[in-house]
Amino acid sequence: MIRISGDCVEVSGPMTMAGARALLAEGEAAIAAEVSAFDLKAVTETDSSCLAVVFGWTRAAMAAGKSLRVLNPPQSLLSLAAVYGVADLLPQG
Repeated sequence: MIRISGDCVEVSGPMTMAGARALLAEGEAAIAAEVSAFDLKAVTETDSSCLAVVFGWTRAAMAAGKSLRVLNPPQSLLSLAAVYGVADLLPQG
């Protein structure tokens, strides 16, 4: 689930394949509405689709000429990024 709080999106619940399409679309809409950060501290579960969603948000921000920060990424996301060799690409802030 996504909740916009100022210029930050608070993501809660699972970030898994089941909800990836909706999370991507909601995040892209938030970026278009001037959001610059995604706080993942309330994410309860991740799988590899979480990386795809975060990178999709990053692409959307770049296409709009904006920078994006990911705050409080869960350890499971960081571990997946390390396994896939993409940890340096995560827009952490």
